[in-house]
Amino acid sequence: MRVDNLTLLTRFTMGDIITLPIVLSSLPTDWKTVPSRGKSISPFVERRLIPAGPAYLAHVLRTVHDLSFEEHDKHIQEEQQRRRNLEQEADEEDDFGVGDEQETEDLLSLDPKEWKKQDHYAVLGLSHLRHRATPEQIKIAHRKKVLKHHPDKKAGAVGDSNDDAFFKCIQKANDVLTNPEKRRQFDSVDPYYDLLEADVPSAQQVTKSKDPNSTFFKLFSPVFEREARFSRQQPVPLLGKYADSKEKVEAFYHFWYNFDSWRSFEYLDKEVNEGSDNRDDKRYTEKKNKTERARRKKEDTARLRNIVDVALSIDPRIKRIKQEEKEAREAKRKNKAGAGSGLSKAEAEEEKRRAEEEAKAKEEAEKATKAEAKKAKAAAANAAKKARRAARAETDAS
Repeated sequence: MRVDNLTLLTRFTMGDIITLPIVLSSLPTDWKTVPSRGKSISPFVERRLIPAGPAYLAHVLRTVHDLSFEEHDKHIQEEQQRRRNLEQEADEEDDFGVGDEQETEDLLSLDPKEWKKQDHYAVLGLSHLRHRATPEQIKIAHRKKVLKHHPDKKAGAVGDSNDDAFFKCIQKANDVLTNPEKRRQFDSVDPYYDLLEADVPSAQQVTKSKDPNSTFFKLFSPVFEREARFSRQQPVPLLGKYADSKEKVEAFYHFWYNFDSWRSFEYLDKEVNEGSDNRDDKRYTEKKNKTERARRKKEDTARLRNIVDVALSIDPRIKRIKQEEKEAREAKRKNKAGAGSGLSKAEAEEEKRRAEEEAKAKEEAEKATKAEAKKAKAAAANAAKKARRAARAETDAS
């Protein structure tokens, strides 16, 4: 007996199990018994089938909503399209607003052979983030630039003869910024910050301003925030505010006078000619690069030290702390003097009398000492005179 699968499926109802009798057909007349191979056959086992799986769930959905197969398929397609739209909207919302910066003519005309001179953040449209850009933002910005400037997309377009060159610049910028070591080397010599480092506030700008206190924090706070990105130790203590305690101010300057910087200058190394077979040239170039890196590192350390020296010399908190310490010492001295003035009149007179007696006794002792010294001197003189007389008398007798 054959059972039509479609008929069987449409007879299922939610929560029902239908048992169908199956009658086997009779054996054909030419059928022969197969000889036994000596192996036992496992006995028949009766199992209960429970409706489950995607097919049954689809059947329940059609039954509950009274849908045909065509209507059900259409519903599935609409749901899939809705999910794709939601995913696309989520991607658009999570692009962090990166990669959309306006590209200047100078930027589009960059030479990919001079890739060390290009601003990789500007190429990817990340100028406003720079070293704060996350790997995800770099990835999104790169994807946008590739979609916009891919040579195949711009092929044959008028006025886009340099797209291939700029596309190579995009690929090189992505290669540098997605490699942690290369990115750190580029961040060490970021051309954007080179201009800022040259514009360091001076002591005169602060002292000659109308409000030196607020001017000091306004000018120097961004400087220390900018330099903090090079510190191996995190978090970095920043400049703070005028009301900071002495301990906090001392901790700030102790940290910056012992600043441990990871900044390096390998990015500015002169390229070693890999095609040259002269090992002496390679050694010379590597040695020169090493010397230049050490020189730049030393200059950078001195530059930062000079900034800290200037800040310390005009820090209004230092003046405030010294004034507070001076006032505290004066208050302590006054309190001590006030405690001494609280003695009674009799005690004061007694103290005065005792001081006068001590001074008189000291004076008498000094007079007695002088008198004794005078007597001893006179006795010594008389003894010497007698000795001279005795010597002359002996001379005259002889």
